[in-house]
Amino acid sequence: MIETPQLVDQYCHGVLRTELGLGTFEAQLGRGGGPPAPGTTFFDTWAGFAVRRWCPPLLGLEPHCPPAHYLARRRELGVIESGRRLLRGSGIGAFLVDTGSDGDLTGPGEMASASDAEAHEVVRLELLAEQVAATSGTVESFLANLAESVHAAASHAVAFTSVAGVRHGLAVGPEPPDAAEVSRAAGRRLQRRATVVGPSRGLDDPVLLRHLLWIAVGTGRPLQLLLDGPDPGSRAAAFARETAGLGTDLVLLPRGPQDAPAVGLTAEFPHVHADLGRALARTGARAEPLLAELLDLAPFGKLLFSSGARALPELHVVAARSFAGALGRLLDALVADGAWSATDAGRVARMLAAENARRVYGLPEGPGA
Repeated sequence: MIETPQLVDQYCHGVLRTELGLGTFEAQLGRGGGPPAPGTTFFDTWAGFAVRRWCPPLLGLEPHCPPAHYLARRRELGVIESGRRLLRGSGIGAFLVDTGSDGDLTGPGEMASASDAEAHEVVRLELLAEQVAATSGTVESFLANLAESVHAAASHAVAFTSVAGVRHGLAVGPEPPDAAEVSRAAGRRLQRRATVVGPSRGLDDPVLLRHLLWIAVGTGRPLQLLLDGPDPGSRAAAFARETAGLGTDLVLLPRGPQDAPAVGLTAEFPHVHADLGRALARTGARAEPLLAELLDLAPFGKLLFSSGARALPELHVVAARSFAGALGRLLDALVADGAWSATDAGRVARMLAAENARRVYGLPEGPGA
C-alpha cells in the first residue's frame, strides 16, 4: 500500500465557532447551504456517507453510526473539542486559509491551534478592496490605499485568491486596464458606496477586478483563481499568456469536472498550477475515477491537493481521506501491474500530497521531507 504523507490543504476556509443542531449541520453539509427537502436528509449524499464513514471513529464512535448519534456525541464533546479531534485526525499537516468568507469562522491562528498543524493566510482580493473602499474618500486615496494594502498583505499572506476575477474581470480581457479606466471605475465604486444602503453586493466591476489581479501579480505572491462562469478555461489561458515570465505563479481551482480541461493549461505554461481538491469536494467514494481523470490532464509536478472545506471540520476530514484513499488505490494498481515502481509511486504521492504546494507557496519542508 502506497502511503500518502501529511497533506498540505492549499485552499480551505475556517470552521464554525458555534454549536450546531441537526438542521444547521445539514445546511452546511449540503452544497447550497439551504435545508434538505421535507422528509429527506443531506446525510444521504456522497458527502454524507463519507462523513459517517470517517468522522465517528475520531469522536469515539463506530463508523456509519446513525447521524443522530453522531451529532449527539458532537454536542457532548463541544464544538472546540470535536473540532480539535476532527482536524487533528484529518491527515492534514498545513492549512492555507482563505480569510474572506462570511460567517463566524476560525482564522489561521485558531486553525493552527486546533489542528496542531501549520496554518497560513490566503487574502481574498475582493474583500480587501471592499475594506479599502469603505475607508477612502477620494479616487486618488482609494487607488493609493488599494495598492498599499495589497502589498502590505503580501508581507504576511502566502497567497492571494480571487473568487470573481475570472467571471467578471477576465471576461473583459486579460491585460491590465489603463489608468483612465481605473480612475473612472474607482469613482463609480465610491459613488455606489455612498448611495447604497445596507451591505455591499461585493466587488464585481471588471476594470477594478483586473486592476486588483495585476497589483497582486506585481507582488510575486501566488495567485489563486477560482474558475467560474462560462468558458473559464479560455479566460484563464489568456491571463496565463499575459503573465508568463513575470515570476508569479497562478493556481487554477476548477469547480468540478466541467472545468477540468483548464487543468491542461499547466502543461503549456510553466507558472500555471492546478488544484485537485475543489473538483473532488464532496464526492466521497466516487473520488477515484474523478482523480484519475484530472491526473490525465497535467504533469504531476503541477497538481496540488485542497479540501475547499468551509464551516464543518468534517469536510476537511472527508476531503483528505477521500483524496488519500483514491490516490493510494490508483498508485497501488500501477505498482501491482508493474507499470510503476513502488519508489516512483511513493515519490508522486509526496508531490501531490504536499511537496508541490510547499514549493509553490514557499512553505518550509514538512515531516519526513
